Amino acid sequence: MSLALTTAVAEPTEQSFSGEITLKVGYKYLLSLPEGYESDTAKKWPLLVFLHGAGERGDDLSLLNKHGPPKLIAAGKKFEAIVVSPQVPLKNIWNAHAVKALVDDLSQKHRVDSRRIYLTGISMGGFGTWDTALAYPDTFAAIAPICGGAGVGFVMAERIKDLPCWIFHGDKDGAVSVDFSLKMHGALQKAGSSAKLTIYPGVGHDSWTQSYDTPEVWTWMFAQSRN
Repeated sequence: MSLALTTAVAEPTEQSFSGEITLKVGYKYLLSLPEGYESDTAKKWPLLVFLHGAGERGDDLSLLNKHGPPKLIAAGKKFEAIVVSPQVPLKNIWNAHAVKALVDDLSQKHRVDSRRIYLTGISMGGFGTWDTALAYPDTFAAIAPICGGAGVGFVMAERIKDLPCWIFHGDKDGAVSVDFSLKMHGALQKAGSSAKLTIYPGVGHDSWTQSYDTPEVWTWMFAQSRN
């Protein structure tokens, strides 16, 4: 004779959790003020935020002059905007909440036009651009992520479908697959976005030099404004 043992299984019960998290954040950064900022104390200015790639992490702000807006400014380019280029410490990546906190701090300290805040970044900074925009879709007037990606962010494309966006990537990128940008662009199109996509044929990871050297990119960006 065999005995069958039965074990009562407790039914799942509905629970909830509520808590508060305090996150200490901070970045060193390069700041460039536009010509005329000091003379016209009533005027508010656009804010351009640039997020660098993994190679520029550390505690040396001069590294930021290698690429993007800091490189252009060092070469003499004049932006009619406040330009900020924060730096991520070694072994860290971009944190969307820290980027937003920096934007808020700058908006309090300087005469920032809250309708014209722009975000762009390269490689790791491209990922940071996507992550920050997805976390704070109502902060920016336009974004320009370059050779970046959003992980599973494409499932949240609906959040930024109304945010003007221009995506750039090289089709021979061996560091960050062009599929990241293609997938995000496809998800945005499906959500009803009019996001722009530029894929450079035969270009590897450095798709940012050509992008930032294109005057049309800046004309498009600074023409965007939040209602």
